[in-house]
Amino acid sequence: MPRAGLTAAAVTEAAAELADEVGLAHLSMGLVAERLSVKPPSLYKHVDGHADLVHRIAVLAATELGDALRDATQGRAGTDALVAAARAMRTYVTTHPGRYAAGNNVRPLAPDDDLTRARQRTLESFSAVLRGYDLDPTDEVHALRTLRSMLHGFATLEAEGSFRFDTDIDESFTWMLTLVDRGLQATS
Repeated sequence: MPRAGLTAAAVTEAAAELADEVGLAHLSMGLVAERLSVKPPSLYKHVDGHADLVHRIAVLAATELGDALRDATQGRAGTDALVAAARAMRTYVTTHPGRYAAGNNVRPLAPDDDLTRARQRTLESFSAVLRGYDLDPTDEVHALRTLRSMLHGFATLEAEGSFRFDTDIDESFTWMLTLVDRGLQATS
């Protein structure tokens, strides 16, 4: 009989928190069961195993990131929207590195997968940011890929503690955003 109050969503949230704490690579069903004070077999009443659990974390992460980007950029355009989106993504990645990693490492299982829909929300927010730059439509995909790549790279490196120079990381972040903003303005 399933433990009262234990649901797939509760298992997913506990696993996502653990992934943020110990890293996605170290996440195991045993650790999740320990966190929830149950035996590992009890988890299989709610999720279909480790791969299913990581997929659920990926959907959660993509949804949360999409919401954060939407909320940060709503009512903003141009440079203001770019800065707001960049800060929202940086904050999400550095606060939730394990679940963000799941969001990037898992592939959709089918065309109608919840993960596809959740990721689309993120892309829509970034696309809205780029609309403020009046880009040629043929350049929009390139700009979208560039923006996501730069923000992903910076935030992931920061979350991993890979910036080793004494220079202030916030200054580097601002410098990068200025470079991106000027580049986008120059191409429009």
